[in-house]
Amino acid sequence: MKMMYAVTPEQENYMHYLLNYFYSGIFPYYFDDEQIRQFEEWGILSLDHERVTYNGTMKEAFHIISALQSLITVIEWIGERGECEPYEWLFVRNQTILARYGITFPFQANQFAKKRAFPCSQYVPAASEWVM
Repeated sequence: MKMMYAVTPEQENYMHYLLNYFYSGIFPYYFDDEQIRQFEEWGILSLDHERVTYNGTMKEAFHIISALQSLITVIEWIGERGECEPYEWLFVRNQTILARYGITFPFQANQFAKKRAFPCSQYVPAASEWVM
């Protein structure tokens, strides 16, 4: 018999936070709203898709969380400097980790080389609650 440790609610929430961060803090700087809407329809970075093999164990959660954190860091670095070659291997490695669990992330590192300075998107969180 093998013992498995279940993911904690905090880890599960943090994983969902990171997945949502891609849609609110990463994608709007590189893609328009229609493309992002398609990403949602296709199940990109979704744990609710039928191909996802994530079973809710702590080990799997740690792998997914670290892969998401690494991808965020690499994408932000590429977006700031505009060059993707030094960390492309890390991008692909973490993309492969997500694919192991059935989480789709079908992008290439060079797609994140040109970051928009001021995205105008419905996916970017509002700066305040007041409507102008």
